[in-house]
Amino acid sequence: MNTVAQPAERYRELIEQVRARLPGRELDWLESQRGRAAAQFAQLGFPTRKDEAWRYTSLEGLLGQTFVPVSEPFTALDEADIGDFVAPQHESYRLVIANGRLVPGLSRLNGLPPGIRVQSLHEALAATPERLSGWLGRAAGEGTHAFSALNSALVNDGLFVHVEAGCTVDKPIEVLFLSLALDDSILAQPRNLVVLESGASATLVERYASPGKSVYFNNALVEVLLEDEARLQHYRVQEESINAYHISSLYVRQAGDSHYAGTCLALGGAWSRTDCNVAFSAGGARSELNGLYVVGDRRFADFHLDVRHSVPDCASRENFKGIVLGRGRAVFDGRILVDKDAQRSDAHLSNANLLLSRNAEVDTKPQLEIYADDVKCSHGTSVGQLDPQQVFYLRSRGIPEAEARKMLCLGFAGEILEGCTVGGLQEQVQARLRERLDSTVSGEADAGAA
Repeated sequence: MNTVAQPAERYRELIEQVRARLPGRELDWLESQRGRAAAQFAQLGFPTRKDEAWRYTSLEGLLGQTFVPVSEPFTALDEADIGDFVAPQHESYRLVIANGRLVPGLSRLNGLPPGIRVQSLHEALAATPERLSGWLGRAAGEGTHAFSALNSALVNDGLFVHVEAGCTVDKPIEVLFLSLALDDSILAQPRNLVVLESGASATLVERYASPGKSVYFNNALVEVLLEDEARLQHYRVQEESINAYHISSLYVRQAGDSHYAGTCLALGGAWSRTDCNVAFSAGGARSELNGLYVVGDRRFADFHLDVRHSVPDCASRENFKGIVLGRGRAVFDGRILVDKDAQRSDAHLSNANLLLSRNAEVDTKPQLEIYADDVKCSHGTSVGQLDPQQVFYLRSRGIPEAEARKMLCLGFAGEILEGCTVGGLQEQVQARLRERLDSTVSGEADAGAA
């Protein structure tokens, strides 16, 4: 048995052991979904370098670990443990999920307007499962790779947001996924479902973080369903432990004249991968995906985009930037598919990377597949280092070299960060980036375990 088949067998056994204890066993539709996902996982197995989508991504470190599923909620938390990761209470509605399970004592949902439901998926499955039967799995199916299939096979807890037709959420909804491993290396699999009905509008901040240096595996899956003319501003922040493994699979399905604006920020973790999948079902829909990944020394970050224009008159914009430090390594693989019936599609993809050392590495592969003849499409990529002339200019104005380099890096990231306008998020990310750059220019190395 090869090195990939051994972990696959271990996780197949895990699925069988855990499924008997999952909520909603009496729901035929949910059990059917879990069963199909388990079969999908068994059929797919874990990907290897022979799979094109994983060509530049090694799973050796992740699959070499043994992770224990979380069975009980982690409740030994207080406000001091989450203060660095959340906005002030009055600025947002808040849900805190620790190790994949809701922590009610730290959640703040008082005053939600009528027509807005924000709760844990576990609660929703117990209280109103009929609401979820037509939505859960509609965007993701059983999963496009083994990790999303694993999540679907073991659906348990996570986030459920439902905004009724014509309703607007008056404050951002903030969801903190906190991970803490004490003795064992843990596996958490949050499943998030966000549904905005016709004309609804909301802002969602989704953050994955850890207050320590725990070893754990966070395998998250997010489904976003936008009906006609719905609007969602969606921020996703990954600042996991320096010893953590993180996979996040996002599936967005948009109806006519809907607007999805997503910003992905990858700042932490020893090893992380983010998959963003967007599909349009009717004309007039618009999608914007922006992202920034900051990869420290001996760490790895991977972004994959799959944007599908299958109907006419839709638009998409993708703009991602990366800063790679020390011996860090990043992968960007962005794909836009325009089907033959998707006339008048407007799609543009850009990826720019800044390498701060000779040992930093990035593999970037923007792709356009166009089968229609009336389109406006473009893609481009760049990889470079700081311009010595710009550094010299700032130094000639009396700015120390280390500070000059930091200023240029913050300027490079500024195009993405300027769009982070909620809950002090822009200032938080800038502070994290400065900390990372400080450690680099002072000669310190990250201690990540990629």
